[in-house]
Amino acid sequence: MIRIGRRQFTAGVGASLLASPLLRFLGGEAHAAPLTAKRLIVFFTPNGTVHRYWRPSGTETSFTFSAGSMLEPLNEHLANLLVCEGLNFVDVDNHDAGMANMLTGGGSAQSTSGGMSVDQYVASKIGEGSRFRSLEFGVQTSLWGASRSTRMSYSAPGVFVSPEDNPRSAFQRLFGALGGDTSTADKQLRRRKSMLDLVRGELNDLSQRVGAEEKRKLEQHLEALRQTEKGLTEPVALPGCPSATAPISMDAKANANFPAVGKAQMDLLVSALTCGMTRVASLQMSHTVAPQVFTWLGVGEAHHELSHKDDSNDAGLTELVKCERWFAQQFAYLLQALKSRPNLEGEGTMLDSTLVVWAKELGDSRMHDCRSVPFIVAGGAQTPFRFGRYLRYSGVPHQKLLTSVCHAMGAPLDTFGDANRSNGLLDGLV
Repeated sequence: MIRIGRRQFTAGVGASLLASPLLRFLGGEAHAAPLTAKRLIVFFTPNGTVHRYWRPSGTETSFTFSAGSMLEPLNEHLANLLVCEGLNFVDVDNHDAGMANMLTGGGSAQSTSGGMSVDQYVASKIGEGSRFRSLEFGVQTSLWGASRSTRMSYSAPGVFVSPEDNPRSAFQRLFGALGGDTSTADKQLRRRKSMLDLVRGELNDLSQRVGAEEKRKLEQHLEALRQTEKGLTEPVALPGCPSATAPISMDAKANANFPAVGKAQMDLLVSALTCGMTRVASLQMSHTVAPQVFTWLGVGEAHHELSHKDDSNDAGLTELVKCERWFAQQFAYLLQALKSRPNLEGEGTMLDSTLVVWAKELGDSRMHDCRSVPFIVAGGAQTPFRFGRYLRYSGVPHQKLLTSVCHAMGAPLDTFGDANRSNGLLDGLV
């Protein structure tokens, strides 16, 4: 492989921003590392579940999601999943407390985790060398302001880390200032001048100087970036809207725009991770007690109301399953997007060395309890976890999962959150 110097490469600010992970290939910097996941994503959807429609069938190593079930859209990703049933939030119930404890484990300032949420704790350990220590993307999380109901990430006890709900603002923050001048970002978008065209010369030069494998990865990565930008600067299809298209300046708070905003945020999240801008990111789909009506599915009642339909209400539960299947499709889209991106820091795809945690704040949504809260962890062979399994626990504290995630990310500690509720790792993950 032909190498160029790090100094020569980083002289091009635009190229280094868009392809910074390739620096590990330059100047002989690539080297073996312990088996730890390199990136963490937390994916949240609200209002718990109804277990009989969520639960897979089969054994630990041979399971599937039945036809018509909530998680059926994930069948194509079974080999990359750890489905965890039977994890409890100890001494916690209801929406607000569930949301506050979901990622913090009830930690305080005196806890080893410092009262932080798991994403922020991991970011504090592995994110210092990144352009952004962490990135938080949201979809209509702030319709009710900032509170325990609407926030899942904490940098300290009671200190919220608020997500960015507008993909256009997120895009400008990430890519709008290649030369460091954020005031020009809006003009660049209005002119619809591609950010990649601004550094085409530098990128073409880099492409000619690296080896064949790195060149292939670079070209694949840049094409994915171009598609992300195209989706944000050209009309976006909005399922369920009277109009077939809307510009990126669409109202991110509008109910009907929920699908388009979510897709744009996932594309940005994956691009930011692939570019090496951050190693920790989250996507929060609404908030607990979510008021969204899934009109794009032909549903006419808000998600929160549907989540409380009892077993006698077949029509209401059918509508809830539709909504939850749609959330599963979004999770599947995120996993496929990670699979389609090359890992610029080594072999394989982005998913191979990334942990993705799908979290909820309630167990059975009708009971308002936090028992048997559903968790799904996804990833690949370059992480310590063994995927392709369905793990059934019996009332095990979910802090054990949070602790295990920290260990897998190279940020070990004895207990995550309140040590009086739990201690140690979750059995069966490795």
